[in-house]
Amino acid sequence: MNFSYWEKSTWLQAIDYLIIGSGIVGINAALTFREKHPNANITILERGMLPSGASTKNAGFACFGSVTELVNDYKENTEEQIIELLQLRWKGLQKMRTLLGDKAIEYKPTGAHELFKEEAELQMAHDQMQKLNWTIEEAINQKDTFTLDHDAQKFFGYASFQTTSIFNQHEGQLNTGKMMKAFLKLAQSKNIQILNGCEVSEIRTTGKPTIQLTNGQQIAANKILVATNGFAKRLLPEIKVTPARNQVLITDPIKGLKLKGCFHFNQGYTYFRNVGNRVLLGGSRNIALEQETTDTFGLTPDIQQHLETMLKENIIPNTEVQIAHRWSGILGVGNKQPIIKRLSDDVGIAVRLGGMGVAIGSLIGERGAQLLME
Repeated sequence: MNFSYWEKSTWLQAIDYLIIGSGIVGINAALTFREKHPNANITILERGMLPSGASTKNAGFACFGSVTELVNDYKENTEEQIIELLQLRWKGLQKMRTLLGDKAIEYKPTGAHELFKEEAELQMAHDQMQKLNWTIEEAINQKDTFTLDHDAQKFFGYASFQTTSIFNQHEGQLNTGKMMKAFLKLAQSKNIQILNGCEVSEIRTTGKPTIQLTNGQQIAANKILVATNGFAKRLLPEIKVTPARNQVLITDPIKGLKLKGCFHFNQGYTYFRNVGNRVLLGGSRNIALEQETTDTFGLTPDIQQHLETMLKENIIPNTEVQIAHRWSGILGVGNKQPIIKRLSDDVGIAVRLGGMGVAIGSLIGERGAQLLME
């Protein structure tokens, strides 16, 4: 496909800031550019009809981290890095809520319960709970983030978890679709141009920054920011971002559903929540890590069967239930530290959100933009 003179001169020339990816990071980078440069030509390229990564395909958790997940993070991060991550999650979520408003994104401060199958697992987590509470208080000045709940079964009639859970007061749930729709609407109101159906195949970082689309067309800009998270390696194979596919399902409405709130299991690998009177359940990629280390969307029988078994045996046993919809999303994981850096004077990257994109994406986009404006 060739662009006409009219198309090139109207949409594709004299671009000051070009962003690849219209998810949470890309939109917030564009908003940051606009705040500093009211008259700049800011353009976002998106390969899909809608944002194609995890921004519209996540499970709608306002993540902060469970006890066992944070304990696991300590294996690859220093105390100072953990504190920085906690601050990112806390401040990033506050930024998004302030920017869009809780009503627009249907944010609900439900908190989240971490569940355990074995008493020993619960005891190990409990032994670390107070230390984490002290670290979190140092990071964000919030006391008693984690507390024991000895009657977690009041939220739903599960059969095979310990009665006691660990409650995290800082998590919540939201409507992912409405969140991204609000972000896109805000960007358009700021005269930020978003072009869909534009898949980038190559970036030239030397000389005038230029991208090439899969249709062969080239677009130049003064500054380029890559905000493709789990898909970053397609453009930049040397970037240390590992794609990770998470599969999700949601049920038909269930009459009299008792389940309310957000729940984590197995170091955060498996998670579920209510969406009204439906159950949403996802994750469990840890049972097939090699298979799920991919940036290809898709569903696999082993993961889907595992999720369905957990749904019917552990979450809502003895309940007639039908699956309404299934999908997958692609995360960018690795060391939990995000990658925000220059590739050249005029090209930067802001990726590797570690499954915490809802919480930290707004700040990562802002920092990526600030880096290119320095």
